[in-house]
Amino acid sequence: KGRLFLDCTVGGGGHARALLATGAGRLLGVDRDAEALPVAQETLRAWKARVELVHSDFRAFSSVLAARGIDTIDGGAIADLGFSSMQLEGGSRGFSFRRDEPLDMRMDRSGGLTAAEMLRDVPEKELADVIYNYGGDRHARRIARAVVSSQSRKPITSTSELATLVRRAIPRHGWQKIDPVTRTFQALRIWVNRELEGLEAFLAELCRRLHAGARVAILTFHSLEDRIVKCTF
Repeated sequence: KGRLFLDCTVGGGGHARALLATGAGRLLGVDRDAEALPVAQETLRAWKARVELVHSDFRAFSSVLAARGIDTIDGGAIADLGFSSMQLEGGSRGFSFRRDEPLDMRMDRSGGLTAAEMLRDVPEKELADVIYNYGGDRHARRIARAVVSSQSRKPITSTSELATLVRRAIPRHGWQKIDPVTRTFQALRIWVNRELEGLEAFLAELCRRLHAGARVAILTFHSLEDRIVKCTF
C-alpha cells in the first residue's frame, strides 16, 4: 500500500484498477497502443490523482521512468504480453480472421509497417521461417509459397484474403481442433510487432529496477514468450 506500481501494458486498465483498489499509492501505466489509453483513463477515473498514462513501448519503460526522475519501483510491476481482447474485437485492426478487415496487425498504429506492407516484398524462405518459428505450423513452406505466389499477381490487403489462401494451402484431414489459419495469424502478429525482440533484456532491466520487497508479474499466452520469461527469471 502507498507505493509505486508500473503497469507496462495497461490496456483497458483492468489490472491497474485492481492494484489501485487495493492500495497502490501511485500507478504509472504504459501502452504501445495509443487507442487503449483513453479506455484506461475512463476505467481509472476514480483514482486519476494517482495515475499517469504514457504512450510508449513497454521495452522503453526505462526512458519513461528516467523522464520522471524515478530510479526504482518500490511497489511492483506487471506486464500482460501479447494482444488484448480490445484489439481483437476492435474494428479494422486486422488481428482476427473471423471478420473481413484491412490486414494491419500493428499494436501501435502510429508508426511501422502493416502486415500487408510487410508481406508485399518478403522472400518466400523468410516468410516460411516466420510461420514455422512463430506459429509452429509444419505446413509453413506450403503457406509461404501460396502467399508469395498470390502476391506476385495481386497484393493481399485483407484478413479474409489471407485466411482463404492459408486454408487452401493446407491439406485437409478431417476434423481439426483449431482453425488452420490460427497459427499463421499468430506468427504474423508476432513478426509485425516484434513481440519477442528485446523481451529478455526488458525483463532483466525490469528486475534490476525493483526496490527490495517489490514484485514483478508477467502474463504469457504462448510457449515462445513463456520460455523466454521463465529462462530469464
